[in-house]
Amino acid sequence: MQSELKSLSKIFSEVIFRIPDYQRGYSWESKHLKDFWSDIEQLPDNKSHYTGVLTLEPVSAENYRAWEDDTWIIESKHYNPMYVVDGQQRLTTAIILLQCILDSTDDAELINYTEKSDIKKKYICEPKGKGISRSYIFGYEKDNPSHEFLKQVIFGDTSLNHSTIEETIYTKNLKNAKEFFLEKIKDLSKEDMEYVFTTLTQHLQFNIFYIEKDLDVFVTFETMNNRGKPLSHLELLKNRLIYLSTKFNVEQSESIQLRKAINESWKSIYHYLGKINKSQLDDDFLRTHFLCYFSELLEEKFSTAYRARRYFNYGDDYKDYLLDDFFTPKRLSESEPTPATDDETAAYTQKHPLNINTVFEYSQSIKELVKTYYLTAHPDDSEWSDVEKERLTQINRLGSGEIFKLCTAALHKFPKCTEREDLLTTIERFGFLSKLKTYYFDIDITDITAKVFSEKISLTDVRKALSEPTDKFAKSKDFHDAIKALGKNLNNGYYNWRQLRYFMYEYEQHLRLASKTSRQLLKWSEDGRREDFNRDHKTIEHIYPQKISGGDWNEAINGKVYSIKERNALKNSIGNLLPVSHAKNASLSNKSFYDKKGSETNQVGYRYGCLSEIQVSACAKWTGVEILRRGIYLLDFMEHRWNVKLGDAAKKAEVLGLKFVLVNENTDIETVTNQKVPVPTAPSERVEDRSDQVEF
Repeated sequence: MQSELKSLSKIFSEVIFRIPDYQRGYSWESKHLKDFWSDIEQLPDNKSHYTGVLTLEPVSAENYRAWEDDTWIIESKHYNPMYVVDGQQRLTTAIILLQCILDSTDDAELINYTEKSDIKKKYICEPKGKGISRSYIFGYEKDNPSHEFLKQVIFGDTSLNHSTIEETIYTKNLKNAKEFFLEKIKDLSKEDMEYVFTTLTQHLQFNIFYIEKDLDVFVTFETMNNRGKPLSHLELLKNRLIYLSTKFNVEQSESIQLRKAINESWKSIYHYLGKINKSQLDDDFLRTHFLCYFSELLEEKFSTAYRARRYFNYGDDYKDYLLDDFFTPKRLSESEPTPATDDETAAYTQKHPLNINTVFEYSQSIKELVKTYYLTAHPDDSEWSDVEKERLTQINRLGSGEIFKLCTAALHKFPKCTEREDLLTTIERFGFLSKLKTYYFDIDITDITAKVFSEKISLTDVRKALSEPTDKFAKSKDFHDAIKALGKNLNNGYYNWRQLRYFMYEYEQHLRLASKTSRQLLKWSEDGRREDFNRDHKTIEHIYPQKISGGDWNEAINGKVYSIKERNALKNSIGNLLPVSHAKNASLSNKSFYDKKGSETNQVGYRYGCLSEIQVSACAKWTGVEILRRGIYLLDFMEHRWNVKLGDAAKKAEVLGLKFVLVNENTDIETVTNQKVPVPTAPSERVEDRSDQVEF
């Protein structure tokens, strides 16, 4: 490969750049943008900064003639068409920042003595004479969803095409990058703006490599993309499949059709994945499809279920299998023996040859599954039944990745029916209760998911496999002990329960039904990921506070009556924990109960919160009795909601570890429970979209 060092200004000299179809889209996130901006901001005057490698491949006439909007600039103005093989993230970022500078500059102003129109003509697009046609200097190949997005959203041009803008993970990143740079330069003086422009176009130096004709560009792409943000396995897999499409001994038209099929499949994948609010999507979806497509094949390959399951449950073995064992160029050679590490693998690969039909079938399979995967994450966009939508929404709030895959499999393979609704209900119950004592449930969810995908288990048997151990646990002493143990969790009791947020939200929905209101006064936030346990500290409050700031609480819960240990137990008992719907409630955390409730003159507090808060605000005071009463009431709800048994009120007081309240308050369980917890009523008038409202 030939190489040389060039600035952006020299790179964009009678060259037209396209990101080829085997490349991933724009994947830089905030941390990468901050580093890029820091390089520009901290560069001393008249000094250059080595920005990295830019690998280009000259585009053949056969390929560029398919660019119907660009042939004129290539053939008449002799611009050199180039594929960006490596370095597209840095190059795209530079162009986005350049466009932001243009957007932030008045048309009448010059930038370093250069008119905006000339800068745009050099870096963004050039009109075809005096007509309406134009050629974009930098962009994607036309069939890529990012192509229209870049033109319309980033460059701000009107498209001549009828097609609507598709949003994907990559287009989100493009939009975020533009918003990031617009924010950075919005307050810059003209002098500082020109400094950024000069640094960007003159002082960022790229090491340019030109790929020679006899070098395999697909292999080069895989080996060179180990800088910056690494390629995901889903992105590498797309490149590998496109590479294989060029190697099959078939008619060229067949290879072209396969390549189109692969591109369409990945367009669909990133269209749907881009709409899901979830982290690590590439790997999660690829593992899910691996279960779907290879579960039966791997059972056939390995003599033991254990050897097969390691591809589904542990590490990155499934990724290595895809790229190193199954979709590997070594399997294309008919003159060499089938590559294998053992006799089992040799027999397996001989039975399942790698050919054009295999790759096509795989591309269609992964395209079909991504829609189900998306709808499982966003059931309200589906045409499934209301029961299915509700259960899936609940399951998604539980935050279990393995259960999510099982739901995807069930919805993909089992036809819509009442039994499928019952299965989702069973899955939600299993998901909630199994987290109370994980080791009690000796069930391999991944194995069940694989059997669903390979159609080796019926809907009825899946439900039975989950319901039987769940029922057994719900009736056992282990269940009572698990609930009791939550209250004894170190010094924070129920406050440290990982499913507390989910439980409280479900209780809020119970109150909505009881009060017959359609309003959602407590909004669930998808940002509260299952691994972010600290989020509960922002959305769930102690009514009787952890730190007492005044005498009111000493009077309500008398220190002479209750020991320090007992007061700590009351503070962290489930009956003393409350979901809050407004950020200002947190500022009241150490105030008296009267202040926390709020008033007509002070409209911040429980009276103006969600239904759970309104219910608590109906209490005249807040003592150990109220904490015990509400705790029993919440356990009553648990019994009804998840079909479990915890015993009568006295047994529940024992489970809560609060029997000492009866002794200290000189009362009995009947007196405590005779006073019912009121069903809250939603206010008839409510200020919506308050600035202090937060998502739970």
